[in-house]
Amino acid sequence: MPPQIPHPDPGSPNLGGPLRYLWWLVRCQPWRVLRGSLLGTAWMVGLSVRPYLVSRAVDDGLRAGDMPALTVWVAAIVAAGLGLSWLGILRHRTMTFVREDAKARSAALVLRQVARIGAVLRRRAAAGEVATVGGSDIDWTAQVLTLTGPGVGAVVAYAVVAVVLWSISPLLALCVLVGVPAVGLVVGPLLRRLDGAESVYRQHQGALTARCGDIVAGLRVLAGVGGRDLFARRYAARSQQLRAEGYRVGAVASWIDAATLAIPGLFLAAVVWLGARMTVTGEISVGELVAVYGYVATLIVPVWFLLEGSHQFIRGRVAARRIIDLLTLTPDDVGGPRGGGQRPSRGVPGRASGPGTVPDARRPEPAPARPADLHDPVTGLTVHAGRLTAVAADDPADAVALADRLGRYVVSDVTWGGRPLSGRPLDEVRARILVAEQESYIFAGTLREVLRTRPGTGDERITEALRAASAEDVVDALPAGLDTPVDARARMLSGGQRQRVRLARALLAEPEVLILVDPTSAVDAHTEARIAERLRSARAGRTTLVLATSPLLLGRADTVAHLRAGRIVSTGTHLDLFHRDPDYRALVDRDSADEPAEPYRGHP
Repeated sequence: MPPQIPHPDPGSPNLGGPLRYLWWLVRCQPWRVLRGSLLGTAWMVGLSVRPYLVSRAVDDGLRAGDMPALTVWVAAIVAAGLGLSWLGILRHRTMTFVREDAKARSAALVLRQVARIGAVLRRRAAAGEVATVGGSDIDWTAQVLTLTGPGVGAVVAYAVVAVVLWSISPLLALCVLVGVPAVGLVVGPLLRRLDGAESVYRQHQGALTARCGDIVAGLRVLAGVGGRDLFARRYAARSQQLRAEGYRVGAVASWIDAATLAIPGLFLAAVVWLGARMTVTGEISVGELVAVYGYVATLIVPVWFLLEGSHQFIRGRVAARRIIDLLTLTPDDVGGPRGGGQRPSRGVPGRASGPGTVPDARRPEPAPARPADLHDPVTGLTVHAGRLTAVAADDPADAVALADRLGRYVVSDVTWGGRPLSGRPLDEVRARILVAEQESYIFAGTLREVLRTRPGTGDERITEALRAASAEDVVDALPAGLDTPVDARARMLSGGQRQRVRLARALLAEPEVLILVDPTSAVDAHTEARIAERLRSARAGRTTLVLATSPLLLGRADTVAHLRAGRIVSTGTHLDLFHRDPDYRALVDRDSADEPAEPYRGHP
C-alpha cells in the first residue's frame, strides 16, 4: 500500500506571532484537544479523591473500629486507583495524538514551504537552520500542546483542592491559594531568563549546523587545498561558543528544575506542619489531617505540571518563532541587487510546488494563454517561442545568471509575452518554465520513481525520454532496470549517467519552456552527438534554450547567441557565427584540429 500522508493539506496557519501559531495548531484539532482537556481534568481532579477516601477509612473505620466500613472504604480506594489508571491511559493516549498531529501538520507546512520557495531558501536561510527547524523546533512546538490537557486539568485541580480544603479549614485553604501563586512569582524571573538564553542558543545552534553541513559537503575540496585543518579549528571554536551558550541555558534550566521539585516540597512541608498543629489543638481530626496531607501531596502533581508546562512553553515559543521565520519567506523575497544573487539549488525540476502559505503582496497578472517569447533586458536575449535557441557564454557565471533570471529565481526585468515575468503567478511559472541544471537534486527511490515527474507517466514515455537523453545503457546496466533502487543524489551512478538521468527527467516534465544549463558536460563526444540530435526531435515545436559551448549542441540550434561580458554581441546560426565572429570561434573551437559541427539542415 502507498504511504498514508497525515495531512495532504495542512491548512493555512496564522503567522501573526508564536502564540497565534500555537493557537492555530490547537484549533486544527478542537475535539481531540477538548477530549484531552476533559480527560486531563478528570485525572487531575481524581487524584484528590483518594485522600478523601483515606480520611473516611481512618475516621469511620480505624478509629471507630468498624471493619465493614473499613472494608468498604478500602474497596473504594482500590476502585479509585483502577479508575485513575484507566483515565491516565486515555489521557496520555489522547495527548500523544494531539502532539503527533501538531508535529505532522508543522512538518507538512515546512516541507510545502521549502518546496514552494525553492531557490530563495539558500539565500535567506542556512541549511543548518532549516535542518534544526525540521528536527527539534517542530518537536518543541508540539510539546506546548501538553498544556491543553494536563495543563488545563492542573488549573482545575488546584481550584478543586482549594475548595475542599476550605471545607476543612479556611486557614489551610488560604495557604494553598496564596502559596501556589507565590511559587509562580519565584520561578517567573527564571523563565524570562530562560526565554532569552534559549533564543540565543537556538541561533548559534542553527549557524553551527549550517557550518557543519558546508564542511561535510566540501570536505574533499578542503582536503585537496589543505584547508581541512583550518575549517576544523573554526568549527571547534564555534562549538566552544555553542557549548558556552548551552551552559547558560543549562544553568537556568537546572534552577527551574530544582525549583520545580524543591518549592512544592517545601510548600507541602509547611502546610502539613500547620495541619499537624491544628490537629493537636483539636481544630481538625486525625482523618482530616491525613486528607490534608493527601490533598497537598496531590497538589504537587498539578503544580509540577504547571511549572514544567511553563518551561515547555518558553521553548515552544522560541521554536514557533523560528518556524514562522521560515514560513514567512516569499519566493520573490531575494536579497542582493536586482538580477543578481547566489546560484540556487533548484531540487526536482519540473515539479510545480503546492499552494503557498504566504501569498505574494501584489496581485499577479495572468500568464500568457499560449507559448510566448521570453526577453531578458540585461543581456538583450530573446528566446522565441517554439524554437531551439542556444547561448554560448564566455563566462559560465553569466550563463547561470541568465538562467536564474529567465526561470524567475531572482528578481529581474525579464518579460514573458511582453509583460513582466515577476508579475505572473509563481506556481504557473514553475509549471511552465523549467530550469534544469546539472547539479539538480536526485531523491532516493526506484529509477522509475525518480523519472516519473508527472502522474500517470508510463514506461513507454519513460523509455522515449531515456532514449532522447541517450541513457538507455544506464537502465540496461542496472540489475532490476527501472525498478532498481537509487540512493539519494544517485551516488551509485557515474557523473555522466547522473547527468543523462537528469536530462531524461527534465524531458519527462514536458515544460512549455525548457532551459538546459550545460546538459552534456560530463559525457563523451559520441554520446553528446546523439543527445544533440535527439534533443531537437524530442522538443520539436516547443521552446528550448540550451546554455552551452559545445559545437555539437550549438550546431543543432535554430538560433545561436554569443554572450560576452554580460551582453549578447551576435546572433545567427552556429556556422554563420563560426565564420564571422572570431571570439565565438575561439570559444567553441575547443580543439584547433576539430572542424566545426555541421548545422542541422532539416526543417526548424
